[in-house]
Parts: sequence; C-alpha cells; structure tokens
Amino acid sequence: MRFALDALIDPRLHLLTAESSVFYAGRTPGRGPGTPDELRAARAAAAPVPADPPAVEETVTAGGRTVTLRILLPVRRAVRGVFLQLHGGGFYLGSAATDDVANRRLADALGLAVVSVDYRLAPEQPWPAAPDDCETAALWLAEHAERRFGTARLAIGGFSAGATLAMTTLLRLRDRSLPVFDCAVLQFGTYDLSARTPAGRLIADEYFLRAYCGAAADRTHPDISPIYADLAGLPPALVVVGAADILLEDNLAMAARLSAAGNEVDLRVYPGAPHGFTGHPTPMARAAHADIDGWLESHLSAARFLGA
Repeated sequence: MRFALDALIDPRLHLLTAESSVFYAGRTPGRGPGTPDELRAARAAAAPVPADPPAVEETVTAGGRTVTLRILLPVRRAVRGVFLQLHGGGFYLGSAATDDVANRRLADALGLAVVSVDYRLAPEQPWPAAPDDCETAALWLAEHAERRFGTARLAIGGFSAGATLAMTTLLRLRDRSLPVFDCAVLQFGTYDLSARTPAGRLIADEYFLRAYCGAAADRTHPDISPIYADLAGLPPALVVVGAADILLEDNLAMAARLSAAGNEVDLRVYPGAPHGFTGHPTPMARAAHADIDGWLESHLSAARFLGA
C-alpha cells in the first residue's frame, strides 16, 4: 500500500492543473475578515444571486426549536432524494441564499430536493447556535421528508464551515439514535477549532475561531471540533479537499479518523486547488462537481418513492 499524497490524487486531474492555474494567477489569495469592522464590511458587500426558478423559504419547527430553510425542488425530474445543505463562510458569513444557484444546479442535475439552512451566525450568535439550527433542520427532515418529498433517502453536506456543521449534525443525530442520513459530502471542513493539533495550529490566529467559539471553555469539545469526537457509526462520507488548501492536513486527519472508526470514506484530493476551489470557475472545480454528483448518484441510487 502506498500512502503518499500523490497516490490520493486521480492521475486524470493533473491534466487540469495548468488551465486551472490561469484563474489563480490573476487572483490574490485572501483571508476571511479579521476584525468586527471587516466582517461588517464583508457582509454589507455580499449580494446573493437568485436561482431560476427561485428557492422557496419556509420556517419549520422540530425538537422545540425553529429554523428557516430554503428549499429547491428539481424542475423536470421526480424527487429521488433530499440533500441537507449547510453553507460555508467561517460560521460568520454567508446565508442559505448564498448557495441558491449551486443548489439549483444540484437539484436539477440529480433530482434532489435541496434544503439549505439559514443558521445563526457568529459572533452575534456563537456556538452552539449554528449546530442547534442545523440539528433542528435535520430533525425536521427525519420526521417530515418522506411525507413532504416522497422519499426517505437523505444526504447531508457542506462547504468549509458547512462541512464542519455537517459533521456535528451527524454526530448529534447518531447520539439520538437517529441515523437518518444515508451519506455525507464534506468539502474542506475545519475540524480542529481548538488549534491544538498540528493541522489546527495552521489557522490558530484566524478571527472566525474566536467569533464562533465565543466563551466556550473547551474548544476541543466534539461539538466544536469534531476531530476529537468518537466517530463510530456514521454514514459513508465523501471528503473533498485541494492539495493547496491550508486545511488539507485537517481533512486528511478527519478522513483517517473516520476510516479508523469503521466508517466508509472516499477521500478525493485535487492537485493545485486552494481552499474553496469548488466555488471557482475552473476545470478542477468542474471535475470535483462531476465527482460529487457521481458519488451522490451512486449512494442515493436506491431512493425510495412513496407508493413505489
């Protein structure tokens, strides 16, 4: 067995690095907001692009809590599964509407009802507000998905902070003995927010960590930093990360821990790709989306329909 980074990369992807690098050559790498003022400015500058047809916004209640969702149904296909999507943004930026266009593509391509969560943002609402909201959405789906969408096949996924929240949601439902999700797509999550592991120390000075963790006494709490969790009993997961991502080591560690806990893990590493690369207009991003689509298609292929 070869355990080298290059062995984790599909050789076909190397053919896409040159063209993809053209995009990054004209792009200045940036960091997220580093102060409250920068955060306010970034939020003010954000302008979500609406999908066509648009998402439907709905407020739902489960487990005694209420959360707002955005729901996109496929236009020309029957619903064959539900994807609970958790947006990125460092726990302090973004909204469910931010991903409407991407979620519309996913809904129409795979015949999924895509349900996106408008979870509360830090620092105004630090942990555990965001995972509480994501858990609420998951509990609502566990109770209502089959009646509402005609299928009980559920997937969950997220991008960056959304991948972290997807992990904490899976762990919370497992601990409730509600293993309702059939699979998970985790795109370059942040799994050590304590900055105690070597991977976590690489982002130790990021403002979003302080904003999200708030007054938490122990940032190694598994609900904050899922790398420290007992990871047994989770559904199959696809882990997507770029080889040039500062979170590469964090994602390699999470994939290894998931595997060691007995879970099915498919790790995909994309050469030359930085953090957030699946949101960029590059051949590498398109290849990753095709891989994600194919993986979800195979794991939701046994979708159950009401009356089938």
